[in-house]
Amino acid sequence: MALIVKKFGGSSVCDAESIQRVAWIIAETYSEGNNVVVVLSAPGNTTDELIEKAMEINPHPSKREMDVLLSTGEQMSVALMAMALEKLGLPAVSLTGWQIGMNTDSEYGKARIKGVSAERLKAELDRRRIVLVAGFQGVNKFDDITTIGRGGSDTTAIAIAAELGADLCQIYTDVEGIYTADPRYVAEAKKLDEITYDEMIELASLGAQVLHNRSVEMAKRYRVKMEVLSSLVRKPGTKVKEVTNVEHIKVSSVAKDTDIARIAVVEVRDEPGVAFKMFRVLANEKINVDIILQSINRNNTNDISFTVAKNDMKRAVEILEENRDEIGFAKLEVTDDIAKVSVVGAGMMSAPGVAALTFEALYDAKINIGMISTSEIKISVLVDSGDADRAVTAIHNKFF
Repeated sequence: MALIVKKFGGSSVCDAESIQRVAWIIAETYSEGNNVVVVLSAPGNTTDELIEKAMEINPHPSKREMDVLLSTGEQMSVALMAMALEKLGLPAVSLTGWQIGMNTDSEYGKARIKGVSAERLKAELDRRRIVLVAGFQGVNKFDDITTIGRGGSDTTAIAIAAELGADLCQIYTDVEGIYTADPRYVAEAKKLDEITYDEMIELASLGAQVLHNRSVEMAKRYRVKMEVLSSLVRKPGTKVKEVTNVEHIKVSSVAKDTDIARIAVVEVRDEPGVAFKMFRVLANEKINVDIILQSINRNNTNDISFTVAKNDMKRAVEILEENRDEIGFAKLEVTDDIAKVSVVGAGMMSAPGVAALTFEALYDAKINIGMISTSEIKISVLVDSGDADRAVTAIHNKFF
């Protein structure tokens, strides 16, 4: 008997037909003698609809009350799925985040999981029940409901799998696995049989929307066996693991992220501690900074450019302006009409020429590069947002 954790996204439970299809997938795994825990996201666009409803009532609601509201979408999914399984004659129970002891910190809207008190989960599994868990949510030390960020149901599933020592955690989506590029935009994209944790972490952080990056980080830390597969087509998916058997592949995938903005801090004083002051005030506001570029010294000043998420852009500008005198700069230049295109592959570490081929592909497509960032397994470039899809296609065609 194995313990299988399954997670289904919102598109997999968007209507009655989808819920019934997922119920049969769960029933098949259970009937094979396995213990099954299922984590569900809110149906379809429910979360977006709840946000819109909140904005109609109060354009500036508290984060605590938003968490209370948004957590209801996942509760709807688990209750409906329990009903579908009951109709099939199977024992099922739906549980919220607080009922399974999903303990988090108190950062409403983007809480981090501190641990899982799994007594209730284990008790229900001992009774041979299918346990349906509301993803994306937990409870803090004040007994308040918290949510763990968009895509957080993936992290919920991995946290449960890690705590229970599950044999496998399957993440079901509307695509058949991880591809060499987004198959919705690149017709030639190929499905990967396997990918490393490190590559998947990079892809998830760089705009690939298949997995939540925090979930992959947790899976790597606790060695959770993962598989990404489709709830629509019964085929093997992509296994996410520590080491793959495809060392000859230089590049695994090409991804894009259009949810970014670039901030240029112009004529910053060229003296020790200035960069520290700048990024400290942003860090204090929990604003994550990605690509950073500093220009060559000019008249004892530098320009420092960096990227942030679009929804952090306004607050980042406000914080920098509030601290202009302490930091010491002339002005800010801001744009969100950009995209980050990234090439990811563990094979890049031992294969020279990947950067040259990437830049050649962009040159051939007459696409200008704004900024460049590299690591051992990643090359990212900033391009105009209107060039993003062409850039992905050009690079993909160069390598695949």
